[in-house]
Amino acid sequence: MTISRKNFIKNISIVTIGLTSFSRLLATGSQIFTNDLQGLIKDPNKILNLPKDFSYTILSKLNDKMNDGLRVPDKADGMGCFELDNNHVILVRNHEIGHMPLLGNAFRLKNPYGKKMKRYLKKNNDFFYDSSLKKTECFGGTTTITYNVKTKKVINQHLSLAGTLVNCSGGSTPWGTWISCEETVKLKEGKVFKNHGYNFEVFPSSKNKLTKAVPLKSMGRFRHEAVAFDPLKGYVYQTEDREDGLFYRFIPKIKNKLYKGGKLQALSIVDFKSADCRNWKKEEFKVGQSYKCDWLDLNKVDSKKDDLRKRGKKKGCAIFARGEGMWYANDYIYFTATTGGKSKFGQIWRYSNNSIELFYESKDKNLMYKPDNITIAPWGDVIICEDGRGHDRLIGVKPNGKTYVLAENILNTSELAGIVFSPNEKVLFLNIYKPTMTLAIEGPWNKL
Repeated sequence: MTISRKNFIKNISIVTIGLTSFSRLLATGSQIFTNDLQGLIKDPNKILNLPKDFSYTILSKLNDKMNDGLRVPDKADGMGCFELDNNHVILVRNHEIGHMPLLGNAFRLKNPYGKKMKRYLKKNNDFFYDSSLKKTECFGGTTTITYNVKTKKVINQHLSLAGTLVNCSGGSTPWGTWISCEETVKLKEGKVFKNHGYNFEVFPSSKNKLTKAVPLKSMGRFRHEAVAFDPLKGYVYQTEDREDGLFYRFIPKIKNKLYKGGKLQALSIVDFKSADCRNWKKEEFKVGQSYKCDWLDLNKVDSKKDDLRKRGKKKGCAIFARGEGMWYANDYIYFTATTGGKSKFGQIWRYSNNSIELFYESKDKNLMYKPDNITIAPWGDVIICEDGRGHDRLIGVKPNGKTYVLAENILNTSELAGIVFSPNEKVLFLNIYKPTMTLAIEGPWNKL
């Protein structure tokens, strides 16, 4: 939906999540705000505070009807953006929905995709990862939005990956697809018919069609968070959302055919066997200092025991405090450690050419608190989504370590997620996690 810069058209959006109902007054358009609030301009629609002369457009909300007849599901998380043509982009958006069993007539959970999901599943059952007898209780996956950046209109929305669980973040491939990551290691049991804990490749499309869900098992079975690609070497880096997670590297046999398999490794820091990079007990690793690395091969990468990280640590691999968002830029792989640092306010690490550096560690939660999704801005700053303070923010980090606030969620206490710039670098796309809301932000980026 598009918002006029001069007029507000307001409506009531009633959102039901589980057994709780609540309503919010939402704007159906964009507005350049005029009242200052702590360095940002107060949003009269009470959704997102932004800097002066910046505006947003709401593209998609929970329960909006999509073009395939289904409804927009909840828990919008990581997101990729792909160019379709000069005026159109395609957004592939994760939904971090877990196993949803039916609990009986009195407490039957609603299908997160609406009443037509049952009929849709019967027609498209072969494309679902985890289903049986044309039924599923696995409702994670991705939805895809086709958006005209010139007219600010959504052209199409549809379900694009189905039958997976807890699709948290992921990453875009150099060949223009999206890797969606499951942040769970749930095993086959009851009405969950397959093991989970894998990555899946999604092919962006402006048509209403599903990508056949094929697990990329050689990339490892663990609580995946995000991936980032070195486009020259073809290596794939991966984070693990555990408080003792590893930092992984996958070397595919064929660069653009991850399903063909490859070798999985984890990072070890030279002179720091089984290094604890969390800095919880003492400041072992200093901001701005580089440390030499090795990569250790891992075996039994599809183990059902969920012991990959434990075996890696025993072998000498480094551990990180909840590795989350990742991004590649200028030969660096940046990633966040959400609870890293003595105060557990969060860290940003970066890796390049067998060296790793603690790029930023927050010692003041007012400057940054629990960084999650991450991107690199066209002007070179690191931009992160917070996850944990309530009224979470987009925080920018300059090369010298100075931080600034780029946006603040004032709709609710849900996290911000899915930050990604359009290929032409003029639009920043963003998700409010719950209830699902996807926004397009525009403004004078050069002033930042």
